[in-house]
Amino acid sequence: MIEVANLQQTLNTGSTPLHILKGLNFKIAEGESVAIVGPSGSGKTTLLGMLAGLDVPSGGEINWQGQNLVAMNEDERAQLRADQVGFVFQQFQLLGSMTAIENVMLALELKGVKQATDEAKSILTRVGLGHRLDHYPRQLSGGEQQRVAIARAFASKPKVLFADEPTGNLDTATGRQIADLLFELNEEQHTTLVMVTHDERLAERCGRAIRIEAGEIVNT
Repeated sequence: MIEVANLQQTLNTGSTPLHILKGLNFKIAEGESVAIVGPSGSGKTTLLGMLAGLDVPSGGEINWQGQNLVAMNEDERAQLRADQVGFVFQQFQLLGSMTAIENVMLALELKGVKQATDEAKSILTRVGLGHRLDHYPRQLSGGEQQRVAIARAFASKPKVLFADEPTGNLDTATGRQIADLLFELNEEQHTTLVMVTHDERLAERCGRAIRIEAGEIVNT
């Protein structure tokens, strides 16, 4: 599904370049669940953003089923994200002026889904929020907001779901429920799941882990 070759990210911060990622090489198979783990500042979130086409590396390749993501222009990367990518953020990233169902509908409408209302209602009911469709993010708990974010990410049936610390802002019990939901939907839709997490228990639930320290892979 994804093949990374000699991936590098270097920032010019003055006289001394800052090497964030140092020649990473790995593959992720279709349908696989992979955790990206490591200490803070190791480059995990930078890597996730590049895999999703949100950022461009300073060197190396990221191939999506033979397509070189790095060689694409921004419009081409945006189209790939729209067609194949779902993303769950630690901070939820919901639109505060829209209700739960409107947040999910927007993602579907951007993909050209005609029955967006029915699809959004169905997935929100699936994640246990059928009674909260018309509530705004400010009226929802942290766990409920993350459920909306997960519904939005899975609604368009992406080939790959990226999650950046999806349980990081939640208490232990709520985080466990959110993790259960992620893996259930991942299995139901046969989606490739790639997540950054500090939670070792969450990482252990993935098929394997890629550990990064100081911008280098130390274990896969």
